[in-house]
Amino acid sequence: MTPQSSGLQAGLKNRHLSMIAIGGVIGAGLFVGSSTGIATAGPGILLSYALVGTLVVLVMRMLGEMSAANPTSGSFSAHADRALGPWAGFSIGWLYWFFWVVVLAVEATAGAAILEGWIPAVPQWVWALLVMLVLTATNLASVGSYGEFEFWFAGIKVVAIAAFILIGGLAVFGVLPGVDSEQAGLANLTRHDGFLPHGAGAVLTGILLVVFSFMGSEIATLAAGESEDPRRAVTKATNSIIWRIAVFYLGSIFVVVCLLPWDSASIAEDGSYVAALNSLGIPHAGQIMNFIVLTSVLSCLNSGLYTASRMAFSLGERGDAPKAFARTTARGVPRTAILASVAFGFVAVFFNYEFPDSVFLFLVQSSGAVALFVWLVICFSQLRMRRIIQAEAPEKLVVRMWLYPYLTWASAALIVFVLGYMLTDTEHDGRTTVLLSLLVAGVVLAIAVIRQRTAGRAVRRTVPGPAGGPGESDGKGDGKGDRERLPVG
Repeated sequence: MTPQSSGLQAGLKNRHLSMIAIGGVIGAGLFVGSSTGIATAGPGILLSYALVGTLVVLVMRMLGEMSAANPTSGSFSAHADRALGPWAGFSIGWLYWFFWVVVLAVEATAGAAILEGWIPAVPQWVWALLVMLVLTATNLASVGSYGEFEFWFAGIKVVAIAAFILIGGLAVFGVLPGVDSEQAGLANLTRHDGFLPHGAGAVLTGILLVVFSFMGSEIATLAAGESEDPRRAVTKATNSIIWRIAVFYLGSIFVVVCLLPWDSASIAEDGSYVAALNSLGIPHAGQIMNFIVLTSVLSCLNSGLYTASRMAFSLGERGDAPKAFARTTARGVPRTAILASVAFGFVAVFFNYEFPDSVFLFLVQSSGAVALFVWLVICFSQLRMRRIIQAEAPEKLVVRMWLYPYLTWASAALIVFVLGYMLTDTEHDGRTTVLLSLLVAGVVLAIAVIRQRTAGRAVRRTVPGPAGGPGESDGKGDGKGDRERLPVG
């Protein structure tokens, strides 16, 4: 499906896609949440990041294989629809939309808190409203304006973290003057009760804490549908995922745990990156990091609104959402899908301020495991889609999953293991998150099955027309024969 045939326009340039792909793996969670992971697993948190990073690389390779063959704004939801059935595309599409509209509220509140700290005269809720309105206007203008904003947001993140790795790396190896050599160094990896101070089991707990900071790496495959050369954009994003994760996640966390002992009180009090900057004697480290975090928050909010709206657009195209969601403006912008997504985001922001410990907490926890659900669906979709592509258009396999199907099955098994391990985690609310997410997923899946069966009954009531005519059904009574199928390529 090309952007033109779907109503969207190819408004994203190659530089936009490149920066979206790079910045998509750098979320605010990396800066804010890493201190908890370090406290839990010590230097062994590097293994947690490496394991999750490897999983993300494999999942992105699978998604890249499918998306390079069929670039579409629905990405994995559209692939699941084709490979597993309409129930799968409907379910995972709406769950993914739900995840991102909740993220809108989380990020808007986080950004508002930082802005209020700088200008306390303006109430926090006003800042949240302003941030949401500005980025909504950006997305409504054109896909090009979204790409331009994201180019600069992601660019600031990339430059900041690259500078941090460079300066911190020089300090770790004793090249940077003015740094306490007794405190910084590779010895911090083993000096304080060893590399795994809390045992190997802490690495698994660390996985639970860091896995959700990787959500967003798949955005490039959704955005590729509105680029000048979708297949090339997907291939490039997929091939570069390894070094992006290695540099930005493993590289920066490695620098943090080498600059300071993992059990340093400053990591818990100030946050891992602020504490690391303070150890280098960089003035105003806290404010510098607040600016970087704010940029990451705005980037995540901008991309979250874009991603939610494009998923809603794709659902509308396939008849899984109101048809209005699939309508676009003259600029190729799915206005109704954007407004519907941001409206739910505003409602979630309201819940965050009025009912933070009840309604909003439920929204956050019930969407928390969606990332793992998405990755699992991608695994099963790729197992089926590889056979479909090989049968229909083998020349479209420009990106191939390594060691198919063995690595695909191994990835699915690891995701199921992580979900199962989360059920044993009561300290960090892992069990609650999985159970509530399964509850919401079950409700969405039930709706999908009921819709499919209802559609099947409607098909059976239709008098068949001539072979190949409008009234023809596939005879299965599940509605699949009458549903528009997405072509490969």
